[in-house]
Amino acid sequence: MNERGGAMLPAQRRDELLRVLGTEGRVVAKDVADRLGLSEDTVRRDLRDLAAAGLCQRVYGGALPVSPAVADYAVRQGVAVENKDRVARTAARLIRPGSTAILDGGTTALAVARALPADLRATVVTHSPTVAAALAEHPTVEVLVLGGRLFKHSVVTSGALLAEAAAGIVADVFLLGVTGVHAEAGLTTGDAEEAATKRTLAARAGDTYVLASAEKIGAASPFRVLPLGDVTGIVTDAPLDGPAARALLDAGAPLVAAS
Repeated sequence: MNERGGAMLPAQRRDELLRVLGTEGRVVAKDVADRLGLSEDTVRRDLRDLAAAGLCQRVYGGALPVSPAVADYAVRQGVAVENKDRVARTAARLIRPGSTAILDGGTTALAVARALPADLRATVVTHSPTVAAALAEHPTVEVLVLGGRLFKHSVVTSGALLAEAAAGIVADVFLLGVTGVHAEAGLTTGDAEEAATKRTLAARAGDTYVLASAEKIGAASPFRVLPLGDVTGIVTDAPLDGPAARALLDAGAPLVAAS
């Protein structure tokens, strides 16, 4: 063990792991252990503690940045509002006149609903009561609401009833909300059943576009929704020359710059 690793207190080790996570976008336990002169077991134990505190997302061999979008709906309403509005304005243009679109739940999807042009004539299918309520004020958008068990964390319906109702839908586009977009982890969210619901809805649309404001780029959550290559585009306001976005582009992710 080198002098640096041997002298580090637990709090110092964890601060260093968070620094690596922030600057490099991931922690590989073996590499960091070698760099600091620590055992892998020590690094893995520290990562478990950080994950328990909600400060990282553990994966095989190390950890990834955790997404701030895993907080409950009320908290997320105040997170990165301007970023979400930029993404929403671009995503709203993907719903063409005369088309049928599936609009996911979540705060960015709600911003999309509010960004739709007042003269748009289209059909929007949603499993989000909040999105449906916002669209109730739109004069020319037809709204279809998919029922099911209410997942209160995200204020969307899910489960077998939702899947049965979705089976009758054929849509042109699905605007998908996720909590993490990472080059290795793919498109992720914080709940297994919610991830399954999103896959069900994606299967009912010709094209799927991801709503990914900057705080979600380079972050990961526990449950994969889809691989990066299974979507038509990822609408984001994150700088495309940033390290997390470059990693996604290198992985073949179809990033669409929000404007």
